[in-house]
Amino acid sequence: MTDPSASKVIREGQAVVTGAGGGLGRALALELVRQGVRVAGLGRGQSALEETAALAGDGFTVHVCDVADPVAVETTFKALGPVSLLINNAAVYPRRDFLDESAESFMASVSINLGGVVACTRAALEGMVESGIGRIVNVATFADIAPLPASSAYAVSKGAARVLTRALVADLGDRFPDIVITDWMPGMLATGMGIEDGLDPEVSARWGVALAMWHERSLNGAVFEMGGEILLPRGLKGKVKDMVMLRKPPKPRQIHPL
Repeated sequence: MTDPSASKVIREGQAVVTGAGGGLGRALALELVRQGVRVAGLGRGQSALEETAALAGDGFTVHVCDVADPVAVETTFKALGPVSLLINNAAVYPRRDFLDESAESFMASVSINLGGVVACTRAALEGMVESGIGRIVNVATFADIAPLPASSAYAVSKGAARVLTRALVADLGDRFPDIVITDWMPGMLATGMGIEDGLDPEVSARWGVALAMWHERSLNGAVFEMGGEILLPRGLKGKVKDMVMLRKPPKPRQIHPL
């Protein structure tokens, strides 16, 4: 069941969106502002963030920060104060064949796609642990399950970020059940990292923001793709338990944009 008091903390607190200078990050930031949420937009490009700010109005603040730089992330989050909502969106997709990668170029992608999630999540958790309430949505992908050609750095780093979500729930779930962490896959988008005939990021952002505003303990570790939940396969033991206890198998939940 959704906790109204926790949801109020999320809605009225400080939100952070990484990679807010364009594409899905910009769409997520604008949708949050539209719903009255205060958004700190992080990104590497001042001018791109200022373009987002011009579209968003007073509810959006610009913070030039490279999420691959842990010191810069820590400094930025300390200046912001307690954060109630974090959407880890920043990522790069260099589209390089592995033979065209160097160890350095490969790890540069990892430092953003995985290291950025680690740094921002750790910084956001400082305030969330103190209050006991928080919401983290990690923008994810199935690239690690079926990597495309010329995607090794992207697939490995994004796949590791999905493992991080599960590890965070394992570490924090029992002690801080109201810090809710979820993976969300926005679909194939019409952005620079997506495909030309993909989904409008503004459409996808409505699902992402509705999920971010949805504070419920059972969402800890859940995985959503676009507007629907992806359920983990149930083993034989779980299926037998359902039969013995006359339980119906769980149904995927749907996101209802606000």
